[in-house]
Amino acid sequence: MNKSDGAGGVPADGIMRAADGTPLKKSLARALRREKIRSLLLILPLLAFILITFIAPIADMLFRSVENGIVEDTIPQTVGLLQDWDPASGELPDEAVFAAFQKDLSEAFKAKTSTRLGLRLNYEKAGMSGLFRKSGRPATNMEPPFREAFIAVDEDWGDIETWAVIKRASPRLTDGYFLSALDAHRTADGVEMLPEKERLYIFLFMRTIFLSIVITFSCLLLGYPIAYLLASLPVRTSNLLLILVLLPFWTSLLVRTSAWKVLLQQQGVINDILVWIGLIDDAGRLIMINNMTGTIIAMTHILLPFMILPLFSVMKTISPSYVRAAKSMGASDWTAFWKIYFPNTVPGIGAGSILVFILAIGYYITPELVGGTSGVFISNRIAYHISSSLNWGLAAALGTILLVLVLALYWAYDRIVGIDNVKLG
Repeated sequence: MNKSDGAGGVPADGIMRAADGTPLKKSLARALRREKIRSLLLILPLLAFILITFIAPIADMLFRSVENGIVEDTIPQTVGLLQDWDPASGELPDEAVFAAFQKDLSEAFKAKTSTRLGLRLNYEKAGMSGLFRKSGRPATNMEPPFREAFIAVDEDWGDIETWAVIKRASPRLTDGYFLSALDAHRTADGVEMLPEKERLYIFLFMRTIFLSIVITFSCLLLGYPIAYLLASLPVRTSNLLLILVLLPFWTSLLVRTSAWKVLLQQQGVINDILVWIGLIDDAGRLIMINNMTGTIIAMTHILLPFMILPLFSVMKTISPSYVRAAKSMGASDWTAFWKIYFPNTVPGIGAGSILVFILAIGYYITPELVGGTSGVFISNRIAYHISSSLNWGLAAALGTILLVLVLALYWAYDRIVGIDNVKLG
């Protein structure tokens, strides 16, 4: 039992203690620590889920965009000797390099990794993949001098640029994928842009951002009056119409996109109606599919609910008395709407716009089906490199640049509008 001086029960030593005699401050700190550990254990499964399904894939993508160990791992002796060779000298590597290369290539051919190396180098220079396939088996039976033996197999081994490509691609970390993603490449003279006719990715990035912005504005123009109507109607009617807004979510995305292909084609329903009512003649049917128009129309339809829902949830919280008060003070309907009602809906506009834009910029199924050659996004090219060309490094670099662009636009929005003004209701 604590000793007290009798003045209000204060201990003689001046230290407040718990029932078990532990100093109260220490007991509180221990209780808070236990509470923090308990809270951490509760959220640990969620943190693990986020780490495995979100953070880890992004980290892997960032690593793949610069990883380049295949050259050094496949022909290590050749890479080591090439470090002392200067392509600017105008001379081929010496016999020691060719001898090391013969040994490395023979082992790589037996391990069946030479074709992977050729495919990697083919990203740097066209024809390298075929060159390695052609030289793999002969390398196992070569006799010195190896320089003449390799040139006899294919005269490209006597080209300085072939060996310069191997040397440039030999570091374990490379900026080559990012340079390719920006329509550039590294040469003996440094970084240079590709010829104008070969530039693709910067144009695709610009088109993706432009179309995503257009789709966002289209969803806002169509979604704002619909959300206003839903918020103004009685609850029973509003809930019924809200079901119609959510109805597309119950239908497969592929089915909805395929339906637009039927509706928008030149012999489709929309053109037939326009011809029937006399707006166009049969010879002047509109081309609305396999272009930007088809992409904008189909994606606006698909993403429209993501704009309506945030707007509706914010509009429901706006009291009708605000507008009535403005009108009672002499404001017209337009003034009351623009000065009073609209500013209160800005948080919903911000939330819907960010949601639609981020979803649009990463879409690839719909643009692939209805976009043709002029309506595809950069995401379609990323999917191509992952599934068809198997150039995962370039796909990772394109994905990283796309992520940086989204984060930069998000930062700009925060600076201009303020992320605190974004609400979902």
